[in-house]
Amino acid sequence: MKSSDIRARFLKFFEERGHTVVASSPLVPANDPTLLFTNSGMVQFKDVFLGREPRAYNRATTAQRCLRAGGKHNDLENVGYTARHHTFFEMLGNFSFGDYFKRDAIRYAWDLLTKVYKLQPERLWTTVYHEDDEAYDLWTKEIGVPKGRCIRIGDKPEGPKYQSDNFWQMADTGPCGPCSEIFYDHGLGIPGGPPGSGEDEGDRYIEIWNLVFMQFNRDDKGAMTPLPKPCVDTGMGLERIAAVLQGVHSNYEIDLFRDLIRAAGRETGTKDLANNSLNVIADHIRACAFLVVDGVIPGNEGRGYVLRRIIRRAIRHGYKLGRTEPFFHRLVADLSRVMGGAYPELPWAKERVTEVLKAEEERFAETLENGMKVLEGALHREDRMLDGETVFQLYDTFGFPVDLTADMARERGIMIDHAGFEAAMQRQRERARAAGKFKMDAGVEYSGRATEFRGYDTLALEDAKVAALYRE
Repeated sequence: MKSSDIRARFLKFFEERGHTVVASSPLVPANDPTLLFTNSGMVQFKDVFLGREPRAYNRATTAQRCLRAGGKHNDLENVGYTARHHTFFEMLGNFSFGDYFKRDAIRYAWDLLTKVYKLQPERLWTTVYHEDDEAYDLWTKEIGVPKGRCIRIGDKPEGPKYQSDNFWQMADTGPCGPCSEIFYDHGLGIPGGPPGSGEDEGDRYIEIWNLVFMQFNRDDKGAMTPLPKPCVDTGMGLERIAAVLQGVHSNYEIDLFRDLIRAAGRETGTKDLANNSLNVIADHIRACAFLVVDGVIPGNEGRGYVLRRIIRRAIRHGYKLGRTEPFFHRLVADLSRVMGGAYPELPWAKERVTEVLKAEEERFAETLENGMKVLEGALHREDRMLDGETVFQLYDTFGFPVDLTADMARERGIMIDHAGFEAAMQRQRERARAAGKFKMDAGVEYSGRATEFRGYDTLALEDAKVAALYRE
């Protein structure tokens, strides 16, 4: 089943059950200054959940584009090293705003997975918060999941009450509640144990869907009171469920990525399509293109700097594959063909996105090669530590984000001196503050001919002369 079909069937399934299909919101949240980027499907509905914003519907379903590459939620450094980490991903979700609750949410999830997507029921495991007897009974008694495959998950050891993988909270106060996760068992031969076991970090049992039941309000004293209208917020990663339905282990093997990886191979001249650098480039073109679509441009701070970091990381992986000329922007057309049907705003902005990425590539190309020479020369130290001054030089002079330098050092088994880098940054700030202080000095005395500005009339002069040079 193609990823586009998985997405379409999800939305149709819930639309047929009274849900309004709501378009994806941008990656830049419009209603939450605490978030750098939209990182889940519920972000655009936050004010609805809090009762601040009325909507014309009380059931919704979305395919939401999300980004986790900055702030608290940051998967950037893991992209290219694991089978399931991405900067950009799609979250499929269904939501109830005071309408249905646990029984319907659980039944909908089970029916979609087993009747529409045709997953084998014996491959599915579920988890519930250890005090949520209602959800446990729904899974084991109504759905028929064997008790051995419905795991109660408690609070984290030595943590406060409700600090659990199966208890969700929007913040320290406000709406919160237990959640129930659905896992898929990839079968024997894949290392890892079931959820809740000591080996649950392995790849055999993969979480594919999280059902959040918002039923309490927590006050500033920690007291929990039931919400008058409990809500449901669910999220299933498209890339994860596509990997399951397409019978592959890595998200980078699904159809969405195969097309982009082939395109990255074409543009970098790489025939080995299993090369991890192609995975990075394929992931990063999705993140960068949609960030530009949503109004972010490369810069030196905030969201713009996150975008710059991702672009330059992709360019570096192209350089690693031997591609020294700009190439990354050429992937926008391929991405538009792959995802433009689901997100029409992408083909509409395709030319602008291409130009923005090309300009950033050309800018970084001016310093990349020389910066790489400096880095290569510094990576041969016997103590296996890249000094902070070099990290700062790469950042300040050659435009290498720190995580990009750390990425390259990690490939050689070398650590970077973060403390030394911060010290160099602090010295730079102090120099900038000192230089910015206003001071009155004597003016330069010059008795020669006055300077004439001719730039309004011409861009070149053959008879121009430098009459004097002054040193401070």
